[in-house]
Amino acid sequence: MKIKEFIGSTVLDKNANVVGKVENVDFDKETGKIETITLTLQKNIFTRDELEISYEDIATIGAYVILNTEITQEAEEAEEEAETVEIEVEE
Repeated sequence: MKIKEFIGSTVLDKNANVVGKVENVDFDKETGKIETITLTLQKNIFTRDELEISYEDIATIGAYVILNTEITQEAEEAEEEAETVEIEVEE
């Protein structure tokens, strides 16, 4: 499979639920092996998020990219909340 065929592939979790599409692939410079893939998760027509998956979480790459893990809406929301930082400024 060529890299241009891999980008845009549909990604399924271990329960065969559609998670998103492959947006980007990061390779190890020395070995040429895939380290991570970045997925585009479409929440609705106007909103998209990205999720980075390590190579160890990929079960197979073919017509679809199938993960060893389950990706749930709650997990995506928890990741978003974990990245949110609130700062209070006192005058």
